[in-house]
Amino acid sequence: MTLYSKITSTGSYLPERVVRNAEFLDTEFYESTGVRCEKPTEEIIRKFEEITGITERRYVSDDLLTSDIAYFAAMDALGTSAVDREDLDYIIVAHNFGDVRAGNVRSEFVPSLASRVKEKLQIKNPKTIPYDLPFGCPGWLQGVIQADYYLKSGLASRALVIGAEAFSRVMDPHDRDSMIYADGAGAAILEVTESEEPVGILSHAVRSDTISQAYLLRMGKSYNPSHEQDSLYLKMDGHKVYQYALRTVPAVVKESLERAHVTLGDVKKVFLHQANAKMDEAILTRLFKLCGNPEVPLHVMPMTISWLGNSSVATLPTLFDLVVKGKVDNHGMEKGDVIVFASVGAGMNINAVTYRMP
Repeated sequence: MTLYSKITSTGSYLPERVVRNAEFLDTEFYESTGVRCEKPTEEIIRKFEEITGITERRYVSDDLLTSDIAYFAAMDALGTSAVDREDLDYIIVAHNFGDVRAGNVRSEFVPSLASRVKEKLQIKNPKTIPYDLPFGCPGWLQGVIQADYYLKSGLASRALVIGAEAFSRVMDPHDRDSMIYADGAGAAILEVTESEEPVGILSHAVRSDTISQAYLLRMGKSYNPSHEQDSLYLKMDGHKVYQYALRTVPAVVKESLERAHVTLGDVKKVFLHQANAKMDEAILTRLFKLCGNPEVPLHVMPMTISWLGNSSVATLPTLFDLVVKGKVDNHGMEKGDVIVFASVGAGMNINAVTYRMP
């Protein structure tokens, strides 16, 4: 018998405020040079939607913090689980900006968001270890990978892994890329199981490139020179990120598949970080070609970016939770199905996990 890690419960929190593209029509967008964009805002929005596939996104209300929505997602996962929260060995919270309060672009990292979640859950067990994981958009999946190591070591039995982000608090309102960003939280409970047949997490692969890619996503001042200049906002070299992801993500996914001794033809679903619809579709096409499959099967890649936007570490756990619960049209999974998770983001970091549904 071999020890494997399996996801036994999932949860998510989708903020109530829906922000449609039309709400940006009165926005003044600026170039990185500080010069106002010459194109009409309506044209900018139309082109943005064509490329990203995003028509709307969710923002948290002013009274909520990232740790709050992380807690909501955790409660959703625990609510459908037989796990006693006091029996959790680890609480891992992936995020990038800590708690940022409305109207105050300052990050709070002390105490850690994971400690805040443990306190909100009222867990008394001193052996439940909470910690944060800032790893860019692949943070939640990296947390899953770390949990897998803990569980397979035989020294832990259960881990709660959360991805939560409130991008709306750190975006430059005068940057076109701000329309990509969204808020949300997703969670998964992983438990160890003994099995003669491979089940749950079969393998994973990780890659990081920093020599010339470390600052493709970074913090910087508003592009609008008249806007408040003491605060830093999230900035992205979108085209370079697109090129990097297309060049490297398929190879990392292929490495994970090979480690699991399965082929892409065995894969029922590919869960990609919901970053940009055009980019995800290009990555999927490149992946299938790399693995010798010229045709991409229909309904292999579930997508939620059109209505949830890019919520960073929350996109994968939220997407998985919605599919598990039958809330994404044309997508479902059965026992024994092989699926793949993959993400790319700030760092630049990439990871992939091959998983067999228990």
